[in-house]
Amino acid sequence: MVLSTLWCGFLTDNLLQELKDTIRTVPDFPMEGILFRDITPVLSNSSLLTELMNRIVKDIENLNWAPDVIVGPEARGFIFGPLLSTRLKNSFVPVRKPGKLPFETIKIDYTLEYGNDSLEIHKDAVSPGQKVLIIDDLLATGGTVSACIELCQKMGADVIGVVFIIELEGLGARELLGDIPIHSLLKYPA
Repeated sequence: MVLSTLWCGFLTDNLLQELKDTIRTVPDFPMEGILFRDITPVLSNSSLLTELMNRIVKDIENLNWAPDVIVGPEARGFIFGPLLSTRLKNSFVPVRKPGKLPFETIKIDYTLEYGNDSLEIHKDAVSPGQKVLIIDDLLATGGTVSACIELCQKMGADVIGVVFIIELEGLGARELLGDIPIHSLLKYPA
């Protein structure tokens, strides 16, 4: 049992280290002073992406989260959300920038680390009482995910948690999200 536990910890540490080694840091993008954590190299490595998604599923199971719906904001939530929903065998709901969804929507304006934006969701995408899990690549100030949470809650859904590949610490996102459970795989200083 001890060997098995040590081995699992070793594998986990290796995966997290491989992710850190693969994620590219781009200074001054999208504007001066921002250190952008670029996950596109992870996406181009199919075995690493598979291991990452397997790890997220295992973490969700260990957290006892049982979502009915996976919600992912534009753009990188669109990548991880459908991958996760196929593994968990539930639906995926996109949250997009204004004017991108073809049916009637609910809209919210929000602030992010380098400006203001808006998001929309189809008005019938989530039903009252459904358990929603939100996934995105990065948690910075929490503006985008906070807007997603508010959209889902306006529709009567229960947001059971949010998952991120990367969390930038020290920007106040956890305080902004309050009681919503947060799980992030990697943490970087802001």
